[in-house]
Amino acid sequence: MAFNFLMNIMSKNNNTKKPSLFLSLIPLIVMGLFLGVGYGVYQFKAEVLLIGAATVTGLIALFLGFSWQEMEAGIVDSIKRAMPAMLIVICVGLLIGSWISAGTIPMLIYYGIKIISPSYFLVTACIVCSFISIFTGTSWGTVGTLGIAFMGIAHGLGIPEGPAAGAIITGAYFGDKLSPFSDTTNLAPIAAKSNLFDHIQHMLWTTAPSWIIGLLIYFFIGLKFKATTLNQQDIQLLMDALQNNFTFSPFLLLPPVIILFFAVKKLPTIPGMITASFVASGLALIFQQTNLTEVLSAMTTGFVSDTGNAALDNLLTRGGMMSMMGVTLIAFCAFSFAGIMQTTGMLQVILDNLMQIIKNTGSLIMSTSIGCIVMAFITGSSFLSILVPGELFAPAYKKRGLAAKNLSRTTEDSGTVVVPLVPWSMAGVYMAGTLGVPTLVYAKWTFMFYIGILLAWIYGFTGIGIAPKIREDETIQGS
Repeated sequence: MAFNFLMNIMSKNNNTKKPSLFLSLIPLIVMGLFLGVGYGVYQFKAEVLLIGAATVTGLIALFLGFSWQEMEAGIVDSIKRAMPAMLIVICVGLLIGSWISAGTIPMLIYYGIKIISPSYFLVTACIVCSFISIFTGTSWGTVGTLGIAFMGIAHGLGIPEGPAAGAIITGAYFGDKLSPFSDTTNLAPIAAKSNLFDHIQHMLWTTAPSWIIGLLIYFFIGLKFKATTLNQQDIQLLMDALQNNFTFSPFLLLPPVIILFFAVKKLPTIPGMITASFVASGLALIFQQTNLTEVLSAMTTGFVSDTGNAALDNLLTRGGMMSMMGVTLIAFCAFSFAGIMQTTGMLQVILDNLMQIIKNTGSLIMSTSIGCIVMAFITGSSFLSILVPGELFAPAYKKRGLAAKNLSRTTEDSGTVVVPLVPWSMAGVYMAGTLGVPTLVYAKWTFMFYIGILLAWIYGFTGIGIAPKIREDETIQGS
């Protein structure tokens, strides 16, 4: 009997049933309970909880008549879509280990502490990370390199980790939303069938004001961080440890220059990261007088700091490709859940029901936004948070005579920036692990993210910044 049951699971079944809204919501409720109680209260590992939620979803899929082969195909397809991002994550680990080993990141920390005023740290960190992420198009690369340096500066200046990480991540995602080199910036207009540069220009309506308001908040918060309140002895000990353990040279800026060069020339991201990593390895051999075994180890398993300063060692002991395997694992678990939800049509049922509440432009924008947020929490993927709502809501925008760039803007406002706030998402795990700050600690300091969503809703109901459709083919610039 048990054997027959297993055979039924394995075999394909063409008599599948369409899920009801009630059945479609059960996996979300289960995941919410598992993660809210298990992860939020008892601190259980999110990976196991996500597999548990995926198992419940799989049982519902069996009830609907789907076979394990069909579910497996959905899981594999879901993971396949995320593979480019996973490869970048692994390369970021390579980058971090080599840049610390070379002394590039320690040098940025050292001179950053000397130059940056505590009162203006949050504003400075946000602006610099914004600038770099626009040129590089990668929030992850920005956080993994400059972000670590700024966290070191924050520790040295006595800046609380929550606001520091919030300002860094905000800056990194400002560029991720607006850079023509960013994968999500390119993906949003593809999903909505709008033009890339029209999309970027239209994005300024929500992103620029929310970024500026966020900077003002950081400015006023930063005023209470005075140099006189900091432990100058601790700062000097940190500076001495950096200077005594690393040799600084202008040549150590070469790896960041290589990354910028690849970005400006629109060359592939991963080859640029690998090139910068190997150049940094060479610099480590020349300037830090380390041996090849130690450099390769830093790139593989991470750099191990032994300066004698506990705070500095904790900050610099990181990186390496192996350190990114946790992010990859949680992605596999999350996409197992998402793949079954998509294959069975349960995700489509939820989004279809959202479509039914649309009465005007404001409710359309809000429904799109909520759809993106739901996708972010279900899948933990920036790509799926943009692609699925973009494809689903596109006919509604066309029917109401609204330009496709309204849709692409909304998916970025509510998809791209929400994912790093989800503790079990790839971005959430990466940001928390790289900066050493829990997701729920930095999340409340990412003001631009929340303000951007609020502005998108306000524009939808007031008509401000909402563009009408002017031509049939909106992939042409000027649409």
